[in-house]
Amino acid sequence: MVVNTLKVSLIFCFLYLFVCSLSFLADGFRLVAGKDAGDVFRNSELFNNPIAAMMVGVLVTVLVQSSSTSTSIVITMVASDLLTTKQAIPIIMGANIGTSVTSTIVAMGQISNKNEFRRAFGAATVHDMFNFMSVAVMLPLEMITGYLYALSKAIVESIFGKDPESQEKQEDLLKKITKPFTETIVQVDKKLITKIAIEDDPVELDKLYEKSILKSTPTSSDYSKDYLFDAEKTGMGDSETGVCVLVFALGLMCISLAIIVALLKSLLKGRVAVMIHSIVNEDIDDREIGGYHVPLKWVAGYFAMAAGAGITVLVQSSSITTSALTPLVGVGVVNLERMYPMVLGANIGTTVTGILSALSQDGSKIAPALQVAFAHLFFNITGIFLFYVIWPMRKFPVAAAKFLGNTTAEYRWFAMAYIFVCFLIIPGILVGLSIAGLAAFLVIFIPCLMLGLFVTVVNYMQTHYIENLPEKLQTWEFLPLYLRSLEPIDRLFCQNQVTNKCCGQKHVEEREDGKSVAVEMTGVSANATV
Repeated sequence: MVVNTLKVSLIFCFLYLFVCSLSFLADGFRLVAGKDAGDVFRNSELFNNPIAAMMVGVLVTVLVQSSSTSTSIVITMVASDLLTTKQAIPIIMGANIGTSVTSTIVAMGQISNKNEFRRAFGAATVHDMFNFMSVAVMLPLEMITGYLYALSKAIVESIFGKDPESQEKQEDLLKKITKPFTETIVQVDKKLITKIAIEDDPVELDKLYEKSILKSTPTSSDYSKDYLFDAEKTGMGDSETGVCVLVFALGLMCISLAIIVALLKSLLKGRVAVMIHSIVNEDIDDREIGGYHVPLKWVAGYFAMAAGAGITVLVQSSSITTSALTPLVGVGVVNLERMYPMVLGANIGTTVTGILSALSQDGSKIAPALQVAFAHLFFNITGIFLFYVIWPMRKFPVAAAKFLGNTTAEYRWFAMAYIFVCFLIIPGILVGLSIAGLAAFLVIFIPCLMLGLFVTVVNYMQTHYIENLPEKLQTWEFLPLYLRSLEPIDRLFCQNQVTNKCCGQKHVEEREDGKSVAVEMTGVSANATV
């Protein structure tokens, strides 16, 4: 009993450090790229292209590791008449995608165990898949019909028959707990990024660029704390300090997560694991009421969704909610199907911050700012309706996440490739094409989109309606191996001792004939590369 109590106490201690590491991670990204993120938002002409605007939302949110920061910038810019509501809506969609990268990074903490990594990465990417699919449907719909703009405008106009009084910002409950520790490590000026984004006077803008995002320790005599990363004491600039903070944050995150997972595995084994698993994943039984059979199993998912929304409102971060759930799925306490509605609830909960931020604007600017916040809310609600309430559609995000989990379990390097390609490279390319002009963008984007749709349709028909396909398309065997399998890339990446250890998956054995064979360490399968 004493040992278990100690384990529980240690879990809470390292969970506290884990949450703090997320704060440090966000601060590190702000220091490295915060001014650049603010400068990106100044290029408002770029936002006339909805796809480019959406990708900017992805990039900026990935850089600052907080959709709250990027959406706050957008809301402030709308309130300052630097962006229109129509320009802001695609950026908000991109922020929804960008915020899901945190849990994907957290899943890397369980890369050493193949089965845990499969479940954890699937749990992390189910958030990605929902956001990707929602944007794939909602962005074209918004471009064609203006659905979110019209709906949010109608709601705002129904509310603001009279000017509401300005409201104070809600304090972050979680920061009250973490501030005593995080304040002693690093402090950043988050408002400076917003000021850079909205400033249009070149002289004032130069002055803002000269300022440091990193705060120095106050010199007042009644202040007894010293920041570990102090601008004046370290003598380092924002970028150098940001790199140090990132290394510190990632180290703290990995160590905390590894210890939490180890403690959970030792604590939640045997009967305890079975009990918690059954409670968290339990469905509500159907009932007989007044002689009528009332199906209630579907209610459990909506309770999980409400729980995800409630937790996110309290901690004011969907990243923290999904990141905390990811290792639990990895160790098998929560299943992916039950995590999915909790993630959807977290997406709803994170919109509350945007609404409160809009309400804190000047009285004359609340209406346009609140319209953006409501557009964010109804984007998520519509996505939930499409990919959860319509129950046949639920399987698509979950199936895609499981596919990614299985792929990363087989090829460990794929996890980092997925993060860089989906959250940095593709958004960067699309933004660059948009800057190059509409013609260049369409020439590249439309063929790629058509090819992706073709492959998706053929894959689906190969699984369910193979007899309706031409004989050549019933399999992809006619394509070269490198176009239908990751195995050639895996062999290339894992062909030497250094990268082979990074793969964590295969090792190379020498045969008597001098040729090599890549053998999976787990012994589950072996693939000859002779």
